[in-house]
Amino acid sequence: MFYYVLKYVVLGPALRLLFRPVIEGAEHVPDDGAAIVAGNHLSFSDHFLMPAILKRRITFLAKAEYFTGPGVKGRLTAAFFRSAGQIPVDRSGNEAGRAAIREGVGVLERGELLGIYPEGTRSHDGRLYKGKVGVAVMAIRARVPVVPCAMVGTFEIQPPGRRLPRLRPVTIRFGEPLDFSRYAGLEHEKAAVRAVTDEIMYAILRLSGQEYVDEYAAKVKEAAPGGQPGRSPVRRRRERMRER
Repeated sequence: MFYYVLKYVVLGPALRLLFRPVIEGAEHVPDDGAAIVAGNHLSFSDHFLMPAILKRRITFLAKAEYFTGPGVKGRLTAAFFRSAGQIPVDRSGNEAGRAAIREGVGVLERGELLGIYPEGTRSHDGRLYKGKVGVAVMAIRARVPVVPCAMVGTFEIQPPGRRLPRLRPVTIRFGEPLDFSRYAGLEHEKAAVRAVTDEIMYAILRLSGQEYVDEYAAKVKEAAPGGQPGRSPVRRRRERMRER
């Protein structure tokens, strides 16, 4: 109930007014039945904008840290995500990953729409990173289509470290559903799940136009000097332009 109050009364109308999202390819999201919406993840704002524009309810696998933050802000964030029906995901190891897959498959078995960010974390520099195979395992096991999605402009409105988003238009693009029925029964085969994941990421890449990095985002963040995320060549050029 609270989900629909947020969507149609509180957040939805405000987000549409402030960010004037342009929606492309919404017809590719099925009106009923189970499906996965797999998107890039550029900003904290993504969690609100995509659900606000979709006709159907969508359940996201959200990182567990959103449910365990300290202080008043942490409690409010946790309350919001729980009320919106989002599922906490522990990203600490293999068993945690398997638990997340079970939760996601459970959503799909109920005939619902599941949202997931295959990169596993927000992009720290606006680039698209290598996808993790959990999305492929769920798609094959549940035998559901995957709808690729690209958030365009959300990195610019709220990059990492920015608390309040800038008020600028954004675009949300959905691509044609991807059918992986030919991989039925192969969810335990490494080559199969890697191939499915790469196909999903390529579809997202075509929609978003991002620069692609064939590495996991979390590892790139850890490897950056001083533990600070590096800047992409595109971002460095933009910064130089602003300095002139």
